Amino acid sequence: MSHPTPALHAALAAATEDQIVLDLAGIADNLATLRRELPGVAVRFAMKSCPLDAVLACLAERGAGVDAASPREIAQALRAGVPIERIHYGNTVKSDRDLAEAHRLGVRDFATDSPEDVAAVAAHAPGARVFCRLATDGDGALWGLSNKYGCSPADAVRVLAAARDAGLVPNGLSFHVGSQQMTADAWRRALDRTAETMAALRRRGLDVTRVNLGGGLPAVGYTDRHGRPLDPPVDKIFAVIREGLERLVEVGGHPLEFLVEPGRYLVADHGAVRAHVARLTTREQPDGTRQRWLYLSVGKFNGLYEMDQLQYRLVFPAHADTPRLPAVVAGPTCDGDDAFASDGGLVEVPADLASGDPVWVLSCGAYALSYLTQGFNGFRPLPAAWIHGAAPTRREVPGR
Repeated sequence: MSHPTPALHAALAAATEDQIVLDLAGIADNLATLRRELPGVAVRFAMKSCPLDAVLACLAERGAGVDAASPREIAQALRAGVPIERIHYGNTVKSDRDLAEAHRLGVRDFATDSPEDVAAVAAHAPGARVFCRLATDGDGALWGLSNKYGCSPADAVRVLAAARDAGLVPNGLSFHVGSQQMTADAWRRALDRTAETMAALRRRGLDVTRVNLGGGLPAVGYTDRHGRPLDPPVDKIFAVIREGLERLVEVGGHPLEFLVEPGRYLVADHGAVRAHVARLTTREQPDGTRQRWLYLSVGKFNGLYEMDQLQYRLVFPAHADTPRLPAVVAGPTCDGDDAFASDGGLVEVPADLASGDPVWVLSCGAYALSYLTQGFNGFRPLPAAWIHGAAPTRREVPGR
């Protein structure tokens, strides 16, 4: 299980107000690990997972690019120093206006999955390169992403043939196995489907030169809704991907360019929130049982949106050796969904917590910033801070 680096630990201990802290050195280390595991595969960071300029710049300085989903993301990536040739528009949902703006900004690589989108790309980004996203079943992932995006292999052939006929360059395929994918078999199925589609494309005279492996690589520091480590089989996943890439080269009959779009894999375990206790209470529930509730200053609407699917690990630095009692952990708002485990899962918390005591929420570097509300119930969005090894902490309030 992942633990905070000494530098991140020190930054959390020094913080006197609620904030999220990102460890850029840890993020850079994960990028280096990814490259060792998947040599020769270009990295396009899924910036939606952590849209902080400092993170984008850190990765760009090390040769990574960006998977962007809107013109605003493209513009932010450019301002942060990501070269335009390392930015692609990975969202298959694009309005005419957004297509034209992305093209004006210099993007020339677009995801697609339908003839209607192909026609729009041809009209507003003439001559662009397109890669077709294949659908996956999403099985094994915490967030499956199986319905809104992607098409069948048969449709992919039709889509890329339409792209060629419209004057575009149909040069790639992509897939996404689902966010926080917990099984290696999901990758094997997706790679098999990609090989099948490549073979069908070759029979139609369409030669794929690029395969985008999408996102889904898991973070390792999460627990499930009952506090048990999720423990994804990361080594096995990488082994299956490497085998699949070799098979795709054989099917393609020539060298291929490979890309991957990691998001939470790079940032989740190297970000943590410094929060505080609002109140620890015990009260009778409607069914007559008595239940302990720990209310934190940070919850679903100001940083911990993903609590529906997982539990973040909590550290109580002022109560390391005190007795623990089970409690439901919840955020500060008056929304009933703003709770870690309102469905019955409980978290062991110190019995003597007092209002104002600091709490560290670990492994929440992914999506804590991008899912923030404008300030639901008046609870402000989290300011962001970052460190790089032992360097002093710097702060930024992300643009809304």
